[in-house]
Amino acid sequence: MTPPRISFEFFPPKTLEASFRLWDTVHALSPLDPRFVSVTYGAGGTTRELTREAVGTLQKATGLNVAAHLTCVDATREETLAIADQFAEAGVTEIVALRGDPPKGSGGFTPHPDGFANSCELISALAETGKFTIRVGAYPEKHPEAADHAADIDWLKRKIDAGATEAVTQFFFEAETFLRFRDACADAGITAPIIPGVLPVENWKGARKFAMSCGTHIPAWVDNAFDKAIRDNRHDLLATALATELCSKLIEGGVEDLHFYTLNRPDLTRDVCHALGVTPKVTLRDVA
Repeated sequence: MTPPRISFEFFPPKTLEASFRLWDTVHALSPLDPRFVSVTYGAGGTTRELTREAVGTLQKATGLNVAAHLTCVDATREETLAIADQFAEAGVTEIVALRGDPPKGSGGFTPHPDGFANSCELISALAETGKFTIRVGAYPEKHPEAADHAADIDWLKRKIDAGATEAVTQFFFEAETFLRFRDACADAGITAPIIPGVLPVENWKGARKFAMSCGTHIPAWVDNAFDKAIRDNRHDLLATALATELCSKLIEGGVEDLHFYTLNRPDLTRDVCHALGVTPKVTLRDVA
């Protein structure tokens, strides 16, 4: 089995302790030579400044190819594009363009009166600058706000047509979920690469809650397996085995790239990558 190309997602730290954890995560995973690493935005744009600072620091200090998340939430067009310009000035040439989650308790996404109405408008504006490679999100299972799965695929095609060159999916638990989605996208005329997003489960309770909130189907066998593993104190062993098996099936199905949601905790992700034959290649620049 040929080792896959990999990428990682981090989130910006809100405390000093979290800053150390992020740096430890970057230090542990960067030797695996990721294609890119991305840094998220919080719901409602709550970590906008933290994201900008984290992206700038990683870009300057590590030599990694850093992709910044950028959303439409609670900002004017001018403010959003100004942030994009700041990313470009920091040497960041890759953006993950998303509509973004609305602020908690808001009842749903409402465009800013002077902002982008949706992700397609944001993508189009970023593409017009000519400064960025643009990635977007994709849903292998129905988005909670979508009318049906066909609407998700149609919306993804609109995002690609607006200027995105690649998509990264929400996480899922069974390889067939992604493979069916990939094939349906191809049938719809989508030719851009679609990268499966993989979540090595650090905490089943948290992952289960997250899955339910974003419409990810939880197979009964996965739920039962984690319940038993937690009782037997074998949670991490199961999580590593399931993530490795999932990735192996994806690779057998023709997948060449995998994107890992690390949650700023590197151990399980690193173990899965090693099991897939992804071995250390580089070390962080200018780090003793």
